[in-house]
Amino acid sequence: MPLVTIDIIKDVFSPAKKQELIERVTEAMVAVEGEEMRGVTWVRLVEIEQGDWAIGGQRLNAAAVHAMGGKLKAA
Repeated sequence: MPLVTIDIIKDVFSPAKKQELIERVTEAMVAVEGEEMRGVTWVRLVEIEQGDWAIGGQRLNAAAVHAMGGKLKAA
């Protein structure tokens, strides 16, 4: 039984986006191992408090992550 854990910064993803993450990760497991994996694939989202996650020495909050996403999409 696979357990997939995804760490995310709190308030970055909407409830709908969290559900999409869960569904798509489950589908990825099914694509790799077959339909029998669907019922035994656990997906866990762990929300890290804003400011408790950093990149390059800079603490991140939801606004900073959204700003980074805009830059990534433009590239």
